[in-house]
Amino acid sequence: MANIIDEKNIRIERLILSPYETNCYIVVCKKTGDSLVVDAPADASSIIAALEGSKPQYILLTHDHYDHTGTLVSLRSRLKVPLAAHAADSASLKTPPEIFLKDGDVFKLGNLDVVALHTPGHTPGSLCFKIGKYLIAGDTIFPGGPGNTPTPGDFRQIVAAITTKILTLPDDTVIYPGHGDGTTVKKSKEEYAVFASHKHPDNLCGDVLWLSS
Repeated sequence: MANIIDEKNIRIERLILSPYETNCYIVVCKKTGDSLVVDAPADASSIIAALEGSKPQYILLTHDHYDHTGTLVSLRSRLKVPLAAHAADSASLKTPPEIFLKDGDVFKLGNLDVVALHTPGHTPGSLCFKIGKYLIAGDTIFPGGPGNTPTPGDFRQIVAAITTKILTLPDDTVIYPGHGDGTTVKKSKEEYAVFASHKHPDNLCGDVLWLSS
């Protein structure tokens, strides 16, 4: 566990959990002590330990893949807080959400505004969460490229989501993905510009890298 952000108003911690090294994020409003969890990969006890001293309010899901939901049932039963997800990714969950988030929805975590961005492509209901100048992006975007897409249609969809909803954010927005280390909107825009300057086959999908695909 590591504090990746510790400022006057906000603290963000990253836990790397499960054999897939999935990132779980804890966000705390330092003014009120309210907190939330983004994704529940594994080891509910470690997540609960990271919440110690705060007041959990929500569990948020970026998408429904098992490496992000492996301990969701256990975590919910112990925290007893609402689960929020997109409706398009809710049917496969073993525990149903109480809150269905749509693109542009804004809700409060203490004094912090949390903005939900619907970014389909990796899954139909993929979500990113913008909190100030920080974006918790799930598997929508990583340093160097988008998340894996199963079909060319999904790839076109994820590129549209990234270019219209993420790369339009301020350059200094910090992106925290579902696996690995973070990046910035500025860096991602530069990488995408290289990709966009080239022609690509119509069937492009899968693991795509902006600089070499």
